[in-house]
Amino acid sequence: MAKLTDGDRAPAFSLPDQDGSKVSLRDFAGRQVVVYFYPADDTPGCTKEACQFNDNLQAFSRAGVAVVGISPDAAAAHVKFRKKYGLKFPLLTDADHAVMERYGACGEKTLYGKKTVGVIRSTFLVGPDGKVQRAWYNVRADGHAEKVLAELAA
Repeated sequence: MAKLTDGDRAPAFSLPDQDGSKVSLRDFAGRQVVVYFYPADDTPGCTKEACQFNDNLQAFSRAGVAVVGISPDAAAAHVKFRKKYGLKFPLLTDADHAVMERYGACGEKTLYGKKTVGVIRSTFLVGPDGKVQRAWYNVRADGHAEKVLAELAA
């Protein structure tokens, strides 16, 4: 699976959010957006990552940057996850992994020493022009939101 690099055009997408409303990359045209892919709602690493993005949401907002999370989970799981942790940003469903594959965020990975195929925790900072400004693959969930914020300040 090819990985995106800085300057690549971010693949377009239109996916349902937790409420069933379509959210498209083009909805963020003219501003920066963080698009992050995660394996599953309400698991330890994914919860830590989502809560840290949520805790820093005001800082992202002050910088003019939207945040969107994408996983294969269904809308009902997203609703429950958002409510349980008070998440304020949209969670999108990519049930067939089609968008993840275009971003290089799905494929072979090593989990607990075993090779498996699935979601590769990845984050993309997409610029106002729709191009990837920064791509992170194989992200460590804890502290990642702060690293993305630091990149914005750089």
